[in-house]
Amino acid sequence: MEEQLHQDKTFEKIIYPNKAVKGREFEDCVFKNCDFSSADFSNNRFTDCEFIGCNLAMLRLSNSTLNGVTFKECKLTGINFSECEEFLFTVGFESCVMDYTSFLKRKMPKALFIDCSLKNAVFEHATLTKAKFDNTDLAGAVFERTNLSEADLSTAYNYIIDPELNNIKKAKFSENGLAGLLSRYDIRVV
Repeated sequence: MEEQLHQDKTFEKIIYPNKAVKGREFEDCVFKNCDFSSADFSNNRFTDCEFIGCNLAMLRLSNSTLNGVTFKECKLTGINFSECEEFLFTVGFESCVMDYTSFLKRKMPKALFIDCSLKNAVFEHATLTKAKFDNTDLAGAVFERTNLSEADLSTAYNYIIDPELNNIKKAKFSENGLAGLLSRYDIRVV
């Protein structure tokens, strides 16, 4: 990965934890079963890339661009996505463990979180209009001053979202999730 520009490449089973990869561009690349845990990927650009089955726990992405990047079956615990470049930030997640991640102030309209674990994730001041949280565990996730208008949380679970502190206009919730919307009132839904 020493080259500056990588296009249409597949990186498979690369074990590179605790290392730095900076100032690189990856376009239409696929990363399969790689271990980049605790690595520093700051100041990189990822365009239309896919990460499959990778360990990216505690990966640093300061000033990196994630444009059209999808993550499938990846471990993404502890990543601070709010340090990424805001411009062109578009990501999607499927079957990922994303506990303790941060999306603080991140604009992510139409973001997809499918079959993910987002325990204790931070979504404060984030824009998640029309986002979809499909079968996603949001236990302990922090939603404060978050724009969830038209978001679909109908199959999400374990969330607590205060409607007085967040914009949930036209968002979808299931009957089972109503308790998570009423928790501030200390009432029991039976």
